[in-house]
Amino acid sequence: MIAEASIQQLKALIDIIDIISHYIQIKKSGANYSACCPFHDEKTPSFMVSPSKGFYHCYGCGVGGDAIKFVMEYEKLSFTEAIEKIASLVGFTLEYTKSQKRVDFKFLDKVAEFYQNKLSHSPEILDYLGKRGLTAESIAKFHLGFCGAGFESVKLADQYNARREAIELGILGEDDQRVYARFFNRIMFPICSPNGQIIGFGGRSLDNAGAKYINSPQTKVFNKSKLLYGYHLAKEKIYSQKQIIITEGYLDVIMLHQAGFQNVVATLGTALTPDHLPLLNKGEPQIIVSYDGDKAGINAAFKASKLLASNSKDGGVVIFANGADPADMILAQQEQEVRRLFASPIPFVEFVLREISKAYDLTNPIQKEHALKECLEFLRSLSPVIQEEYKHFTAKLLKIQPHLINIKRPKAPKASKQHANLAELVLIKSILESPHYLELALEYLQAECFESHQSAFELILQGELEHPTLIGIRINEDIKALTEKEFQHQVFSFLLNFYEKKLKTIPLETGISYNQKLELIAKYRSCISQIRERKTNESFSLI
Repeated sequence: MIAEASIQQLKALIDIIDIISHYIQIKKSGANYSACCPFHDEKTPSFMVSPSKGFYHCYGCGVGGDAIKFVMEYEKLSFTEAIEKIASLVGFTLEYTKSQKRVDFKFLDKVAEFYQNKLSHSPEILDYLGKRGLTAESIAKFHLGFCGAGFESVKLADQYNARREAIELGILGEDDQRVYARFFNRIMFPICSPNGQIIGFGGRSLDNAGAKYINSPQTKVFNKSKLLYGYHLAKEKIYSQKQIIITEGYLDVIMLHQAGFQNVVATLGTALTPDHLPLLNKGEPQIIVSYDGDKAGINAAFKASKLLASNSKDGGVVIFANGADPADMILAQQEQEVRRLFASPIPFVEFVLREISKAYDLTNPIQKEHALKECLEFLRSLSPVIQEEYKHFTAKLLKIQPHLINIKRPKAPKASKQHANLAELVLIKSILESPHYLELALEYLQAECFESHQSAFELILQGELEHPTLIGIRINEDIKALTEKEFQHQVFSFLLNFYEKKLKTIPLETGISYNQKLELIAKYRSCISQIRERKTNESFSLI
């Protein structure tokens, strides 16, 4: 493990311009540097680097971060690998500590060995796995095990004087009165990091007590939203075949590997998330999402397809009909049918558009309009080339004229809209530049006060100050931060505008009574009056 002090010394030493210019050509542009973004195709530079703030941001695709994040994304490296790469570039000698994680890994290996040995002496469990189609070779390849009586796991931890470690790693749980085995009476599926190190477990119940499947809780070495089951065994084939197949379950992975599909992985009981993208980017494979044909599977495939399509990933969806899953089909000796399905996936964009259209009654003009709006919203998340490619498909799907597929977002009709947008950005940048302004602003401002940049203000409240959106605002030289007095005045003006807009919308509200409307009108008029009075007196106390 790299010593934290050594990482901080490296961060203080590196110049983001030197690091990024090692990979791409950048040009001076005012106080910043610009380039065509290396993370998406563009002809006009929208990728900006701020040497003073130490951040980069692309105004085209939204990526952003510091020098370490750039190397991670550009070279598809982990944080540690990126640190080591940068250190080699600048000639910095890193210091390492004895890794506590290494001790954790050794203990996890011992736990896995214990569960494997337990399975080898459990003929009933082996018989069950055999009936599910698993061979002895597959059981050994995936290091399957069995957690029997709960006291055995506790005893094992005590044997290595590692009870606290076992609790921290999610092998054991504890409450006010006892320590217990999390995986009591479950078949155990060791979960590995991409390099093959055991870092957690999945467990399948044998008696339907509790959840059918559970995973290790999040620990210092295990984060299920970033992992794919079986990736360490599949990665060579993924790289060589330029394809990765993502399934729903552990048994799907094992049975498909057993049948010769060795580029198969699975999510760990969670939907595919943006956190999976760095792993999926490695080798730039075609991605096949292969889920069950039940409602949950189709919904998961829909969400995964939107995520992957909006990130310009090549691939598609395979849905297994009639409630079947890949493991069932392999067990039924339908390998050729599975192979045929994997060879002809439905492209992500097509799948999403078809699922949207299925959710509406297209014989109803109002419903058809709603379907069109949802399709357009999705298409706007895609690259212009993909948008153009699917215009006619969408029109045909919805049975409308192609000219109605207007993907461009409507432009703001008035300059006042642009002014309001800039006012929000100025407030946000001022808070980012002078964090003590936030306490001042929170006496008055809520996220709903922001019409165009609500999500950016929420990121500040969540402490996500290095999020690409906020980085983009910080390094934008066209947005000027305010002095404290200017900031106070701007908050008053901002609030006044917010309440005046709210006042105008009350007569149009349909879900409230006449008396409630009168109460709201009185409330907002009172707020406006107080704001104007305090603004005149330059008084900034709680309204």
